[in-house]
Amino acid sequence: MSAKILRGDRQATLGRSLKRDTALYIMLLLPLSIAIIFRYVPIAYLGIAFEDYNFVDGLFGSQWVGWRWFEKFFGYRNFGLLLGNTLKISFASLIFGFPCPIIFALMLNEVTGSKFKKAIQTASYLPYFVSTVIVIGMMNQILSPTTGVVNDVIRSLGGQAINFNTEPKYFLPMYVVSGIWSSLGYSSILYLSALSGISQELYEAAEVDGAGRWRKIWHITLPGILPTILILLLMNLGSILSVGFEKAYLMQNDLNLSASEIIATYVYKQGIISMKYSYSAAVDLFQGVLNLTLITIFNTVSRKTADISLW
Repeated sequence: MSAKILRGDRQATLGRSLKRDTALYIMLLLPLSIAIIFRYVPIAYLGIAFEDYNFVDGLFGSQWVGWRWFEKFFGYRNFGLLLGNTLKISFASLIFGFPCPIIFALMLNEVTGSKFKKAIQTASYLPYFVSTVIVIGMMNQILSPTTGVVNDVIRSLGGQAINFNTEPKYFLPMYVVSGIWSSLGYSSILYLSALSGISQELYEAAEVDGAGRWRKIWHITLPGILPTILILLLMNLGSILSVGFEKAYLMQNDLNLSASEIIATYVYKQGIISMKYSYSAAVDLFQGVLNLTLITIFNTVSRKTADISLW
């Protein structure tokens, strides 16, 4: 009897909520539909990674080939190059790019002038909203061997112009630096939010005890944002192989291919350009499974060592 009453109360509460917030639920339909159509429905088509897929026979009529495409990818002569480039770009972006928003947020937190602080924040946010295509175009202009500012400086110092876009050794620094410039300000928002939640009484007590600026940062500020740092670090580690396809592909050319060809660009070329749908799906599935494995491992380690985890 009590279970029926409880169920009835829940239904009544849900009905009142639907009636009261009808407009909000209607607004929710569009993003929910997009998520279902573009995120969940395609999961069913992962099955083509185990088939010799063609449009005529479709998903359920194509020939089942098992692990053939995975074996083909693992036996591909440039498999090591693809995986190595992907890992190098990912780890370089993580090592050099992850601490920068933290340092930037700590520096902004120490700024006392509110107008100057807001101006710096606004200026740092703007690059995030610039299209990747425009970012690459700007970088190409700045580094141009003929009209670029950087090469003008090199020539004025007595050196010879460098064609940064065609030299494989410059691809990684260009990728990492442009990524830091684009995301520095926007990525610092979460850290600034975490900093605003730290009690000012802790800083006042530290000042009474004679603590200087650096000691307050080390003993109060950093521990205060540590959970945020670890959560974001876990999310970055979990997507270590998911290097941004768009920027890598736009920066890629025939001369720097040895450094710029990664799993994401290879999947695009095989799936969209060469129309090898099953093979590209298998490669992408391999990448996704590896990412899931890595984030599970890192999440478990973090939960056991720092008691902080995503789940």
